[in-house]
Amino acid sequence: MTDAPPPGGIGLDAKLSGVLGGRTAGALTKAFGIETAGQLLQHYPRRYARRGELTALAELPLDEHVTIVAEVLEVRERTMRSRRGSILEASISDGTGILTLTFFNQAWRSRELKPGVRGVFAGKVGAYQGKRQLAHPDYELFAEQELDVGSEEARRWAETPVPIYPATSTLASWQIAAAIELVLDALGPLDDPVPAELRRERSLEGYRAALEGVHRPESEGQTRLARRTLRFHEAFALQTALLQRRAELRRAVAVSREPRPGGLLERFDAALPFELTDDQRSVGEEISTDLAATAPMNRLVQGEVGSGKTLVALRAMLAVADSGGQAALLAPTEVLAAQHVRSIARMLGPMLSAELLPTLVTGQLGAAERRKALLRTAAGQSRIVVGTHALLGDKVEFADLGLVVVDEQHRFGVEQREALRRKGRTPPHVLVLTATPIPRTVAMTVFGDLDVSTIRQLPAGRAGIESHVVPLALRPGWRPRIWSRLAEELEQGRQGFVVVPAIEGAQLEAGGLDPEEAAEAAEDARPLATVVDTLAEARAHPQLAGRRVEALHGRMSADEKDAAMQEFAGGAIDVLVATTVIEVGVDVPNASTMIVFDADRFGVSQLHQLRGRIGRGGVPGVCLLVTGAEPGSVALERVEAVAATLDGFELARVDLELRREGDVLGERQSGGRSSLKLLRVAHDGELIADARTAAAGILADDPTLASHPALAAALRRRLDEESASFLAKG
Repeated sequence: MTDAPPPGGIGLDAKLSGVLGGRTAGALTKAFGIETAGQLLQHYPRRYARRGELTALAELPLDEHVTIVAEVLEVRERTMRSRRGSILEASISDGTGILTLTFFNQAWRSRELKPGVRGVFAGKVGAYQGKRQLAHPDYELFAEQELDVGSEEARRWAETPVPIYPATSTLASWQIAAAIELVLDALGPLDDPVPAELRRERSLEGYRAALEGVHRPESEGQTRLARRTLRFHEAFALQTALLQRRAELRRAVAVSREPRPGGLLERFDAALPFELTDDQRSVGEEISTDLAATAPMNRLVQGEVGSGKTLVALRAMLAVADSGGQAALLAPTEVLAAQHVRSIARMLGPMLSAELLPTLVTGQLGAAERRKALLRTAAGQSRIVVGTHALLGDKVEFADLGLVVVDEQHRFGVEQREALRRKGRTPPHVLVLTATPIPRTVAMTVFGDLDVSTIRQLPAGRAGIESHVVPLALRPGWRPRIWSRLAEELEQGRQGFVVVPAIEGAQLEAGGLDPEEAAEAAEDARPLATVVDTLAEARAHPQLAGRRVEALHGRMSADEKDAAMQEFAGGAIDVLVATTVIEVGVDVPNASTMIVFDADRFGVSQLHQLRGRIGRGGVPGVCLLVTGAEPGSVALERVEAVAATLDGFELARVDLELRREGDVLGERQSGGRSSLKLLRVAHDGELIADARTAAAGILADDPTLASHPALAAALRRRLDEESASFLAKG
């Protein structure tokens, strides 16, 4: 590290290599992607220890990298038996538990690690002969102040918070703290992105004071105020960016799309064999108003599984077709895209289908079929085009793209949605669908630039679904009953899904788990249920003798997947053993049973989606969530939460509470790493709403932030590259 700050102080955009030296800067970049002073100062402590505090060593998890505060009890050296050299072992304690530090051929450490000394120790927790240990840990010992024992100064020294930073095996917490100290010392004057009036109203401190308070606190009260201030900074910058984007979208000019009297939409509505639900009607009216405007629609429709979002989207497509335009529906999988084309054609009926020519565009179409589909699309003959990522290719052209519908939006990155939107000669209207209900705080944080509509009501005539947890860790003898229950449903002429997380071996189906859930699964030693093994088990079960049991998974070709789904939908297949390729959009009213093996390997919203494949007709559904998760684990808690309610909005709230961090602007939403540092949407709803109101007030008077240069700079700086892309492209 360099010894002295540059004269005059540095700014937040300064490269770390100029302050810390290339080696330390490179290590921070490699470990955390941190390159500038501002990014390093946003690497906030995950907790604080005190010099007089000890850590509960008995609760340390095996095989995890930990940073702890403890006291040295005893140090001893012994000769190795099998080779030359010695082992130095130091016992450290929290007052109840004992942990061993082990060093090979480093006897000199006994001069530092003396009984009674306290410090911060970091390493990977292992076990040797039944005892927890840290092998070759890093440590930083507290320099004992020469203070009178029992004095106020001694008490204050012992209770001063010690920041503990997110660290790695190559960068210890105190090394990060030392780097931050240098940057803070080198930092020049900072303009505050939060205007003084807003700070006064909310009793917040200045930006520089908050950075000092969070990284170099003198008291717990100082850390609390600093973190509260920085949380508001984060929410305020994010909401300002989202509201700016919202205003920019409204300044663009789109073609007004209104249905003709007696036209396609009117004819479709007249032929519907059922009444729209109140929610479908009201959301449809919101969409109609948006389409009729000359500003492009940017609306998110969130709805319960099976609530009829596709019908609402189809009515929007017909309104656009009435005006001479085309609609493109982007689906995440070939199975779902093919299902959409079939269900759209079925809903339209033969007459309207002949006029609108719903067309499928996927990567696995044959050359002749693909050429025909592309010609129909480019000539404008096909008014409704449904496809996968293949729709984004250079060869796909539209005559007049008026509406982009993105189904299951969390499956797509920003660039993919933008690539499709650019195919319009004028900015097309955009309708985003999700069957993953979104809590209000997430909607404000992630989709703050979109108008949000909600469909809660389910169509009349839906039978109920009973959900049960099958806890094999507690009741291993229940496994045969799973197949018996499926057989009972088949006896009544019904069909069933069996879902597993992997195809074969230990390979998870792509897209099956969130990053956090995948990490949990990787740490779990239990073997995964697979399509190959489960298919064999089902076919060998005596109660399923004579039943047709087939597989469906991501490694099958598009034709194979489509054939399997068509046969299942037609009743030729009794049981489909599948991965999550059947998570969304699959509609087989006769399917009554959903068995999910290793249910704890799936997320809450995923389980809710999977369960939504049954109970879609007049046939009551039964969902068995089979899990080997241990009692008391978060994994089992997730599964039990799903079994306890069919309310997707309640499950979304529970899911948010169960997540340790939350991936709000992360990969599932924007195609990039999360930019949230201190803000937690599960707990900071009121703060986010307050920040949004404050941001709206600022932008109402100063839309371009010309009078707020520090805020404008904060927006550029605080959002990482991927999240900035998300905000810029929508």
